[in-house]
Amino acid sequence: MMRVLALVPGGIDDQILFFPTLDDLQRHYPQAEIDVVAEPRAKGAYRVCKSVNEVLTFDFKNRNSLADWANLLGKIREHEYDLAITLEQRWIVAALLWLTGIPSRIGYAGSAAESLLNHAVPLKTDQYAAYRYHDLLQGLGITTPCPELNINVSTKDLEWAEAEQKRLGLLGGSAASNYVLIHNGSSDLAQSQGVNNIYPVGHWQQIIQNLQQRQPDLAIVVLQGPEDHAWVSQLRQACPELKVTAPEDVGKLAAIIAAASLMLCTDSAPMHLAVAVQTYTIALFGPTDPKKRLPSDPRFIGLKSPTGQIADISPTQVLTQLWSA
Repeated sequence: MMRVLALVPGGIDDQILFFPTLDDLQRHYPQAEIDVVAEPRAKGAYRVCKSVNEVLTFDFKNRNSLADWANLLGKIREHEYDLAITLEQRWIVAALLWLTGIPSRIGYAGSAAESLLNHAVPLKTDQYAAYRYHDLLQGLGITTPCPELNINVSTKDLEWAEAEQKRLGLLGGSAASNYVLIHNGSSDLAQSQGVNNIYPVGHWQQIIQNLQQRQPDLAIVVLQGPEDHAWVSQLRQACPELKVTAPEDVGKLAAIIAAASLMLCTDSAPMHLAVAVQTYTIALFGPTDPKKRLPSDPRFIGLKSPTGQIADISPTQVLTQLWSA
């Protein structure tokens, strides 16, 4: 049996975008046991991943001491891995993997760490992130196309979503649900790094009012994450008839997204879950290129700000895209 370790820094969105790589690796090596090193804030993503055995945690973004790195080194050595795949390009991570004695180490070319890898794959930053991650499998001679993003939602999470729809008045008897989900989250970490994905409340109000006028029977539900309380409160003051759901984990979040007719959101982890469950999505982007965050598929539309500021996407532009679908 081959034992594989993948080092995947970043948030929940980065983990989700790495799922196709993990799934394809498992498909080519069905007997392989795959573990992942992820940041503590992103560990919950693996609730919906079907190809990972164990998740180790390490805060790549933290100012780690030598003792922290040594502790991670010891944990990795205990598992005696045969193969390591890393998204992290820093020299210290490549050195760590070299010290573990893992015989095969795959990462990206073009960095100071390249000399410590067995296989360095060209880094193509101008493509959809899931495809860029999947390129790492070229180090194993795997050149098949990247599979679609896919997740595994448990029966318990689907049952929770059905109960939540009933609580919100979205299901009656055997009637099918019909609702639009809105998510406007931007993590504290993203905002501290100067990335503001918050679309103004006034803009959302115009979109919501137009939806209600044109389809009065269509329910509108706001997704509230742990850091979204203030924004959701402001939006409900402007639109008090809105319904709010706050799934407590990624599995329940995916299940409630899967049942929606439409997802309106900013660039965030829920956007990637919407892609995975194939819910029609219109996503708003500030400075980021939508082609790097969404697959080329008419079901997933990215609207980019003409100025790089997400607030400069007009409600009219969003509504034009929505009603032309």
